[in-house]
Amino acid sequence: QVQLVESGGGLVQAGGSLRLSCAASGRTFGSDAMGWFRQAPGKEREFVAAMRWSGSMTYYRDSVKGRFTISRDNAKNTVYLQMNSLKPEDTAVYYCAAKGSLVIPTKVREYDYWGQGTQVTVSS
Repeated sequence: QVQLVESGGGLVQAGGSLRLSCAASGRTFGSDAMGWFRQAPGKEREFVAAMRWSGSMTYYRDSVKGRFTISRDNAKNTVYLQMNSLKPEDTAVYYCAAKGSLVIPTKVREYDYWGQGTQVTVSS
């Protein structure tokens, strides 16, 4: 059974940094796409960043480009989201997701597996 477990969320001041981790288990993820999404109160879940376990291609939503970086450690089966220069509008629950796919999906409905989420709160 696939499990995705996020960690690393917390409270940070505007301009600060956090690194989120997503530990994946349950099967081999060699051909999967991994994504980070977020959901703020009263809003729909939205795409943040994505990559595959193999290769170097990455995708980001425009509002986080240059501030967030998605990366992975294949040996640890862990995907990271380094978030710098955080803004109050980045406040949300952040979710990790996985999809067995050769392409990198950016839509919520395209992902098969989800973690439980980790809260990120950025104070002004």
